[in-house]
Amino acid sequence: MRTLVTGKQMKSIDSWTIETVGIPSLVLMERAALSVAREVEDRAGKNERIWCACGCGNNGADGVAAARMLHLAGYPVVVIYIGDREKGSREFQLQASIAERLGVSLIEYEEFIPGRCDVLVDAVFGVGLSRPVTGAYREFLNMLRDAEPRLTVAVDMPSGISSDTGKVMGCALRADVTVTFGWEKLGSVLYPGRLYAGQVITADIGFPEEAVRRAPGAQEGIRAFCLEPEDKKEAPERPPYSNKGTFGKVLIAAGSKNMGGAAFLSGLAAYRTGAGLVKIFTDQSNRSFINTRLPEAILETYDPEDFEKDHEGMRSRIESCCSWADAVVVGPGLGQEPWAKELVEMVLTMACTPIIVDADALNLIAANPELAGYFTENIVITPHLGEMARLTGKSVEQIQENLPEMAAEYAGHYGITCVLKDAATVTALRDGRICVNTSGNSAMAKAGSGDVLAGVIAGLFAQGMDENLAAPMGAYIHGLAGDLWRRENGAYGLLASELADCVGKVLKGWE
Repeated sequence: MRTLVTGKQMKSIDSWTIETVGIPSLVLMERAALSVAREVEDRAGKNERIWCACGCGNNGADGVAAARMLHLAGYPVVVIYIGDREKGSREFQLQASIAERLGVSLIEYEEFIPGRCDVLVDAVFGVGLSRPVTGAYREFLNMLRDAEPRLTVAVDMPSGISSDTGKVMGCALRADVTVTFGWEKLGSVLYPGRLYAGQVITADIGFPEEAVRRAPGAQEGIRAFCLEPEDKKEAPERPPYSNKGTFGKVLIAAGSKNMGGAAFLSGLAAYRTGAGLVKIFTDQSNRSFINTRLPEAILETYDPEDFEKDHEGMRSRIESCCSWADAVVVGPGLGQEPWAKELVEMVLTMACTPIIVDADALNLIAANPELAGYFTENIVITPHLGEMARLTGKSVEQIQENLPEMAAEYAGHYGITCVLKDAATVTALRDGRICVNTSGNSAMAKAGSGDVLAGVIAGLFAQGMDENLAAPMGAYIHGLAGDLWRRENGAYGLLASELADCVGKVLKGWE
């Protein structure tokens, strides 16, 4: 797992390292500048013109120090700074003085005459930006953007991007490479920040590993992480002395009249993830389709009219299905009819195993808020932005402003797990942590992709994966499956059933 930090958390870590551990700020700064200079040297020609654009804070000081190192290495470099130099940070003033004594040109933005820029080092704001960029600073960023450098290297964060949310704060510079320090920033893995950050390189500049745990404030607010390829070791084991019951049983309560596709996709994904048995509980009209497309599934069907004609009989059947299962998916393709509400309510009240609540089940809960009263710690909801908007009463735009905060707030209120689906899916866990998914691509933006995700998560739960890992791992595997398909086939033609098939291929590579 890779730890992510917010700007505020990083400032706490920085202060603790300097004040408590005793590592001088200039030592950290020199190491930060060296890591930036090395990345520029690896990518720039000796005759290319380099602009180091700097604010007058410590991020700007990093930029000035990097410019000095590039100058001493023989690169044509100029520092363009914005702000009152005399009111800049102590470190900025010191680095500026050192650079000038060594022959580096420092020019105030208002006196700078733009020319050709081949390489831009962006050290204007870093992680400290907390309000929209306006006035002279906006003009400065626009001038830098309009210079159209061949290569832009950002220092810690692209200027204009929130280090907490990834949002564009009025305007922003787009980097090809972002050199960040200590730990990657949350805003660089959330969209649109991920697009602006380019390739992110996390440089070790001397922060103690324990700082992220011990520094006052480092554990406040959003506690975030990403999964990495190394986390494949957490995949469910497949012992040789086993049978189908060893790998768990998944119940899929999904599909309305002649709408069995979603149920099929969830069931297929659960099987591809490794579940030993999958039972699909669906409208009787879907029997032929399911039997044909997924004969491996145990099929139990019903007549929706039985919810009214034989209510107790349906309760008994659903209770039996729920007690059989090690994990349950409810909602895909279910529809919004009154009987569907009854089914969702029965599942929520009867299943004691993990319940993945998806699609129409979420819409039914939004339309009937009393159903949320049945939420317990075994609930995992998987809303996309529109479904989350209906659940919370907020607009999609409001949710997009801060995905981690929205997911954490909803999950914390009900004591559940929330998998908020977006280009960068955010999973809010019951222990208060946030996982931001870094796998996946636009090829997966197809009908049925969410049904596959629900099945993957259920398959992991059924095999006994830890409750704080199954949901984020499901999102990660789901995205890796999409990445695998795109590498082999391109961005356009992916079908949800093919995505489910690729889940098995991803896990094959983890053996």
